[in-house]
Amino acid sequence: MDINLLYGGAMLAGTVSALLYVRKKRWADAALVLAAGASLATLLAAPAAPVGGAQPLVLATAGTSPTAPDDRLAVALAQLPLEPRGAAMEVQGQGLHEAQWRDIPVRPIQWTAARDGLLWLDFPRSLPLGRSFVLTVRRDAAQAGWRLQLLAENGQLLSESRATAATETLTVQWQPPMAEAMVLQARLLDKDGQAIAQGPVPLRVLDALPLQVQGRFGAPSFDTRVLNQLLTDSNAIVDWQTTLGKSLTRSEQARAPLTHPNMLVADAAWLERGGLRGAMAQAAQGMPLLVLGGNADDAGLWQRELGLRLAPQSATTEQEDMRHLALAGATLAFAPGAQMPTAGGAWQAIARDKDGKAWLWQRDWQKGRILWLGVRDWHRHAISEPAALGQWWQQVVDLAALGSEQTVSWLDVDPMPLPGLRTELCAQGVRTGGSVTVNQQELHWQARSERADAACVALWPRSAGWLHARSGDAEHAAYVYGGRDWPAWQSALRHDATARFASRSAQPVAAAAPDPAVRAMPRAGAPQLWATAVPRWLLGMAFAVSVLLLWWRERR
Repeated sequence: MDINLLYGGAMLAGTVSALLYVRKKRWADAALVLAAGASLATLLAAPAAPVGGAQPLVLATAGTSPTAPDDRLAVALAQLPLEPRGAAMEVQGQGLHEAQWRDIPVRPIQWTAARDGLLWLDFPRSLPLGRSFVLTVRRDAAQAGWRLQLLAENGQLLSESRATAATETLTVQWQPPMAEAMVLQARLLDKDGQAIAQGPVPLRVLDALPLQVQGRFGAPSFDTRVLNQLLTDSNAIVDWQTTLGKSLTRSEQARAPLTHPNMLVADAAWLERGGLRGAMAQAAQGMPLLVLGGNADDAGLWQRELGLRLAPQSATTEQEDMRHLALAGATLAFAPGAQMPTAGGAWQAIARDKDGKAWLWQRDWQKGRILWLGVRDWHRHAISEPAALGQWWQQVVDLAALGSEQTVSWLDVDPMPLPGLRTELCAQGVRTGGSVTVNQQELHWQARSERADAACVALWPRSAGWLHARSGDAEHAAYVYGGRDWPAWQSALRHDATARFASRSAQPVAAAAPDPAVRAMPRAGAPQLWATAVPRWLLGMAFAVSVLLLWWRERR
C-alpha cells in the first residue's frame, strides 16, 4: 500500500479529532489526540532502520536459477524496485542473466566473483553448406587428459579432441554433409572417462549462395586446375579463361550471369602480359583482385604500378622458406613463389603460417583491395590431403572475396535463450516498424541505440525448441535451450553479465531523479527521509503515552 496514504490518513484522523475536542473547549484532550496522530504518522513514514545502518538487499543466486527462483530470491527480486536507487545490493553466487540485469537500474553492488565450475561454449549458430563447423569449449582452469566430443542427434561420435597437456580450451571440427537444422550434442569427459557436462548444440546448415569468380591466367598449370575444381565442387559460378598461346585461349563460360562478382583471380603471368591495368580498374571499383604470385617475373612492373617490392628467392634456401600451414588434422607445406614481397609501403601481411612467415599480403586500392598470394604448388596436396586443401582455400576466399549480396542479415545476439527470459532477434537490412512473424506471432522491428545498423524485436519464449522467424522473404530460426541445459555455461554467462553490471555500477549513481517535479513526488513505498529525525522507539512511546492519557481522561 502507498505509505503516503497511511501517514496522511493518520494525520487527518488526529486533526479531525482535535478539532472536535476544540469545539467542546477540551484543550488538553485536543493536544493529546493531535500528539497521538502526529507521532503515529511519523512512525509510519519512518524507515525500518536508520539510514546510516541500512542493510543491503541480498540476491542469493547460489544454488538456484534466476529464471525459476526459490522463495528467498523471488522475494528479493520483488523487493528490489522498492529499494532506494543509491542503496547497496549484495549478490551471492553468479548473479542474474544479462536480460535481468538490464531491467535493474544501475546501483552499487557487493559481489565477490567466483570462477569455480564455469564453462564457456563458442560456436556458430548457422553456417553455409561446405564450411566446417567449429566448436570451442573453455573451462575455468587448465587440466590435462580431458576430452571434448561432438555427437550427432543419434549419439554417433562425429569428432573428438583430447587435452594432451594442461589446457583450458579444446576445439573440435566437423564438416556437415547437407543443409538442414539439427541439434547436436557436446560432451566433456575427464581423464577417467567420466562425464563432466553434456548438452545440446543447435546448428543450422544453410544452402550457400554461389560464389561468383572471374579467373584469368597466362598459362595452364596444375595449381589453377585444382583451384578450378575446388571452386566448381563448391557450386561457385566461374568465368575462367586460360591463355594457351599467342592467339589461343581456353574459356569456361559461367553457367549463369555474374551479377555480383565476389573477386577476380589472376596469375602474375597474365597480369604482366597486359592484363594489369584492366584488373586495377576493376579493383578500383570495389572488386577484390587476388594475384597468384607464384609465376611473377617482372619485379619492376609491380614496383612501378602498385608499389610492391619483390625479392627473388634463393634456390638454395627453398626448404627453409617453405610455408607450413596447420589445418584440421594436417599441416600443409607450400613452396614460396619465385618472387616474394618484402615489408614496407602500403602492403601489409594479413596471413602467416605456424612459424610466423607471411604468405598473403594486401593493400587498399581506391574502393577495393589487391591481394598477393605468395605460395605455389598446392596441387601436390589435392590427392593426399583434399579436405585440408579445401579448408585452406576457404580461408583464402574468406580473406579475399566480397561477401555475397544479401538483403537481410540475421544476427545472433543472445548466446543462450531460455524459456521465460527476455531474448531478442535482430537483423540488418530490415525497416524499423516493419513486421516480423515469430512462431505465428506478429511483431514489429524496433530500433536499438546499441545497434545502430540493425533493428530488433524482444520476446519471451515459453518453452525449449526452435523459434521460427520470417520478415518478408527472409527466414531465420533461433534455438531456445531448456532451463536445465548446460548449467555450468549458464553460470558462466551469469558471471560475465554480473561483472558487466558491477563495472557499470562502479560509476556514481544518482539517488534522485533529475527532474525537480519528480523529486518532489515520493514514489509508493518510499520511506520519508524527514521522518528519520526522531528514533522509531521514541515515536512509538509518544503515541502510546498520548493514547493512554486520552483514555484515562475519558474514563474519569
